[in-house]
Amino acid sequence: MFSYIKGLLDCFGGFTLIFKSGVKRYVLVPLAVNTVLFGGAIVLLREQMQGWIEQLLPEWLSWLQWLIWPLFALTVLLLVFYSFSLLANLIAAPFNSLLAASVEKILTGSKPEDFSSEALWKIAVRSFASELRKMLYFVKWLIPLLILTVIPVVNVIAPFAWFVFAAWSFSLEYMDYPLGNRGMLFEDIRDYNRHNRMRSLGLGTGVFLLTSIPVINFLAMPVAVCAATRLTTRTIDNAKAPR
Repeated sequence: MFSYIKGLLDCFGGFTLIFKSGVKRYVLVPLAVNTVLFGGAIVLLREQMQGWIEQLLPEWLSWLQWLIWPLFALTVLLLVFYSFSLLANLIAAPFNSLLAASVEKILTGSKPEDFSSEALWKIAVRSFASELRKMLYFVKWLIPLLILTVIPVVNVIAPFAWFVFAAWSFSLEYMDYPLGNRGMLFEDIRDYNRHNRMRSLGLGTGVFLLTSIPVINFLAMPVAVCAATRLTTRTIDNAKAPR
């Protein structure tokens, strides 16, 4: 539980890093991408949420609408914001790698060795390839979650399943930037997160909370990249420290 709280604190600590000199210029593109896409998500939710919930809620359970409606609303909110987050990260991936490298330089005094020797076009190709691998992994879990969401009665637990999935996938998503800069592949990053499971889930929970708060969610992506970089530099440094 202590590690989980440390992960949450790492996430919110990302706010102090996005305004550092040498970092701010790398925040602009992720911020712009997030603003446009989350603005679209908010408009879509405002116009369509009621209709989606009515379709998901069986007629014979309409008498329990006062109790079940909030759960379905949370499910729709999670699904829409999570989908838009995936798209935002795909678009901004190369810039997030640059942001992670600049934050690591501030925290440790140098950029990752593997990253420093790469040309910009190679960083872009690697970032997009990594995003596609992550998306395939997420789709593998999205399918059973979507099935769970539309099954009457059973889908009452869908919001809780979506929350855990969102926290875990957000941690994988944002830890990929600092760890990918170190030359790690997606499989290595997944193992790294499993080894630091509770702290990673704490970070992912924090990112989920940020994406759920209007206006603040525009900053969620750059803050999350900074926070994940802070987390990885601390855990890696601790692992290297003499026992």
